[in-house]
Amino acid sequence: MNFVHPDSRRMSDVIPGWLEQRAQTNPDHPALIYAGGAISYANLAARAAVVAGQLRRLGVARGDRVALLLGNRPEFAELVHALPRRGAVAVPLNCRLSPTEIAQQLADCSPRLLVYDSAVRETVAAVRKNLSMPAANVDPDALGGDPVLEQVSAELETGSVRIDLQSVHSIIYTSGSTGRPKGVLLTYGNLLWSAVGSAFNLGVHHDDRWLACLPFCHVGGLSILMRSAIYGTTAVIHNGFDPAQVDRALDEDRVTIVSMVANMLQRLLDTRGDRPYPPWLRCVLLGGGPAPLALLQACHARRVPVVQTYGLTEAASQVTTLAPGDAERKLGSAGKPLLGTEVRLAGANGPVAPDGVGEILVRGPTVSPGYLDPADNAPRHEGWLRTGDLGRLDAEGFLYVMGRQDDMIITGGENIYPAEVEAVLQEHPAIAEACVFGVPDARWGAAVAAAIRLRRGATAEPSELSEYVCRRLARFKAPRRIYFVEEFPRTSSGKIVRQQVRATALSS
Repeated sequence: MNFVHPDSRRMSDVIPGWLEQRAQTNPDHPALIYAGGAISYANLAARAAVVAGQLRRLGVARGDRVALLLGNRPEFAELVHALPRRGAVAVPLNCRLSPTEIAQQLADCSPRLLVYDSAVRETVAAVRKNLSMPAANVDPDALGGDPVLEQVSAELETGSVRIDLQSVHSIIYTSGSTGRPKGVLLTYGNLLWSAVGSAFNLGVHHDDRWLACLPFCHVGGLSILMRSAIYGTTAVIHNGFDPAQVDRALDEDRVTIVSMVANMLQRLLDTRGDRPYPPWLRCVLLGGGPAPLALLQACHARRVPVVQTYGLTEAASQVTTLAPGDAERKLGSAGKPLLGTEVRLAGANGPVAPDGVGEILVRGPTVSPGYLDPADNAPRHEGWLRTGDLGRLDAEGFLYVMGRQDDMIITGGENIYPAEVEAVLQEHPAIAEACVFGVPDARWGAAVAAAIRLRRGATAEPSELSEYVCRRLARFKAPRRIYFVEEFPRTSSGKIVRQQVRATALSS
């Protein structure tokens, strides 16, 4: 069964499957590199056809959803490329979630099938005690009677693949760092335009190898698989972030692009030390929120080609990205909108003054048509998505992200942006990471507090750190309460969960 466009669509919305095209134009080029070897585009397309046949045997039909609970591995790529052949929708789930959280998301999306690997076998068993659904394992040591998605040529799904750009490709759940996780609908068109916009900004080289150490359940990881297939380049797969393995991959696997968040990049810098970075590494794409200026300066000093990006699940990853040529002169900026994307700022009481701060609004072909649950869809004005993030635009139109609107601290009528205070704190030589948040205050309404993770072997007094901030920012922005932590709670993409840090601090 082929993925044929609905009659209501225009023919221009229906294009050949990008994996199958690459299997014809770049058959021997490596599509995936992973710990066990490499897979060419011809081989990946053949494997995807086999898996599609097995999905058919398991009853997966057009419009069905298939939940994917497995790590970054070749089988994930095979599945995500097989589903278009069935006209089915991928729902990647976070393996780090608890059985209760996974059960909630499964109940929300009602998949026809759950596909998992043996690393989460116990989690799946716990989920299925209260939630009955068909499941299949990708590993040959599957237990419990579930079928195994083996490579059996007799199951081959034949025929050409055509994809409808307006159809839903995947449902990605938000991290839930600002509330209940929501299922974001991403279309084939969203993903294609995201790849196109990124290509016009960063360029595409025939020998590009994009390292995926972000999880595939996260839009930042999934988009690497999609972009690589669209470009005909190579995705290097790591099942999790290990700075030593990433450091090795830069040299031995000739990685040219890698996507990270600030904590990952700092750990990579610490691991690599003073050794120079290879000349073929042309871009470290840094997302996940405002980056500490000290980290960016350290990268600049070591000639690490970092470009910041601002993105979100609802916009299929990147919204703005700093062009490599602007990386030095616009240090700290997330760049300008990608091709086809528009960004503007909205103030609480009308237009935002030049260089003022406002909520970031996004419009363009990468923006999701909505959430799985219609109740989560907020009204959009002329197609603009309200992101809930705060930013400012400089005179040249470069975006600087200030943080979440919900994170802003109002103390004595003054607005304080946590990212600004965190950036100053993280310039202190004793501080590895800082998380700033507001706590109730009887006099001022709210007071600035900070959770601090010190560098190994370092010490610091709270009064010293507060005074350090006072020497660089207005005194009302300095933390009045400081908590020291060993580690921070993080999302699957490595971002600090600010709400959880605040809750822990208030309960201590």
